[in-house]
Amino acid sequence: MGLLSSCFGIIGFTLGIPIGFLVGFFLFVYSETKHVKDPVVRPISELGPHALEELLPEIPLWVKTPEFERIDWLNKFLSDMWPYLDTAICKIIRSTAQPIFAEYIGKYQIKAIEFDKLSLGTLPPTICGMKVVETNEKELVMEQVIKWAGNPNIVLSLYVSSLKITVQLVDVQIFAAPRITLRPLVPTFPCFANIVVSLLEKPHVDFGMRVSGGDIMSIPGIYRFVQDTIKKQVANLYLWPRTLEIPILDESMVVMKKPVGILHVNVVRAQKLLKMDLLGTSDPYVKLSLTGDKLPAKKTTVKRKNLNPVWNEKFKIVVKDPQSQVLQLQVYDWDKVGAHDKLGMQLVPLKVLKPYENKEFTLDLLKDTNLNETPNKKPRGKIVVDLTFVPFKEDSSKFGGPSEGYSRKESGIDVVSDDEVQEGAGLLSVVIIEAEEVEGEHHNNPFAVLTFRGEKKRTKMMKKTRHPLWNEEFQFMLEEPPQHEKIHIEVLSRRKNLSFLSKQERLGHVEINLRDVVHNGRINDKYNLINSRNGVMHVEIRWKVV
Repeated sequence: MGLLSSCFGIIGFTLGIPIGFLVGFFLFVYSETKHVKDPVVRPISELGPHALEELLPEIPLWVKTPEFERIDWLNKFLSDMWPYLDTAICKIIRSTAQPIFAEYIGKYQIKAIEFDKLSLGTLPPTICGMKVVETNEKELVMEQVIKWAGNPNIVLSLYVSSLKITVQLVDVQIFAAPRITLRPLVPTFPCFANIVVSLLEKPHVDFGMRVSGGDIMSIPGIYRFVQDTIKKQVANLYLWPRTLEIPILDESMVVMKKPVGILHVNVVRAQKLLKMDLLGTSDPYVKLSLTGDKLPAKKTTVKRKNLNPVWNEKFKIVVKDPQSQVLQLQVYDWDKVGAHDKLGMQLVPLKVLKPYENKEFTLDLLKDTNLNETPNKKPRGKIVVDLTFVPFKEDSSKFGGPSEGYSRKESGIDVVSDDEVQEGAGLLSVVIIEAEEVEGEHHNNPFAVLTFRGEKKRTKMMKKTRHPLWNEEFQFMLEEPPQHEKIHIEVLSRRKNLSFLSKQERLGHVEINLRDVVHNGRINDKYNLINSRNGVMHVEIRWKVV
């Protein structure tokens, strides 16, 4: 039977091949050709959702979400620059990884770790869309969606004992939605001090890994474990509200210092001052100011005809940088006519003060601060002052001081309940930033007038504009939190020339309740102006407790 079946098989194979060729030839020659139908062209709006999903499996983000902008120009830029970016990024990776590898050499019998090959490939990442988020802060916020299906060539060699283990990374695919924030914006090139990066959602990372030629990602369970581990680790580091902050400018170059405390100054007395008047006396007073502060200097009262005046007058001065600022004490002789004569001066660096510690200084008055000149032998007298530097509560930890109470942080914002509001003195800072769409009937020269507790302060006048940008700060030293008080800000306009012939025009006003400022420590918002058609006022208010 076996021999018979083999014979039949040979005969069937021998006859089947020519018969198959013959049948195929006749079908090809004598079959009628069918006419190809023209494709049906229909608008996308007539297609159903299922047909649209099959036609466009991945709709671009700038189509689905109108807030995201199409940025082909940036992708073209990345494509042209990618060979150079590849080289630069790989150099950074090598320099960054080298000290990390050095930590493991000598452990677990590891002799060396090095990159045999390191290249990100020829395919650059693609930015599918970008959205710019507007905020009231001095920052620029950009949200992108980035996809990268790359062909990198990354080979890492691990020398363990007498073995060489190679690890190769291939077929990398990354999908991420980062948020990049440039803040704060400053008037120093490149106009921002830090780059802050965070992820809006967990990234998708897919890749192949070969160890000594074998693909370990094909082992059951390894692929899912690696995916979950990468997502978890990246999320713990950079998923919002966690961020990666990259400094660009040195803090000393950024001219945006904020108040950190209060300097309490008690001008006690002066002794043996110079005689400047014709009758052999002087009318002394003292001016106090801090270097680097644009606020007007504070003054004591004038003591008439007194060479040994006693003031005992107390002042509070806002401190922004106790390590570099200096207290300037200048004693003048008041004159009814003409300029006031200078009796002497002295400087006290704030870095010699310890927080919360009261210190008395008895200082010899000098003619000026030029140390190269021969000192004048004629004594100019002495001045006695008491100084105490008290940091704000939130900044007390920087100076090693006590910090009473507590607060909890959520997403970088201090949350304070009603029972946690700290009583006591503090600094209320009001920054009038700008106004929008303010328009007068006869002229547009807007300026703002701030009224608080009967005290009025005004900004500079901006000429011929409906969008004035002031960015001016006003400070109020208070003995208690202003929980139940309001500030009144009014925008006015006045003719620049011949102002006495024209009346001021009221362009709108706003009243801001300070309760939220006291509880939150800070507000930064835009307010619609009352009695204005479309006017908006942008104000930032801070409250810091001593």
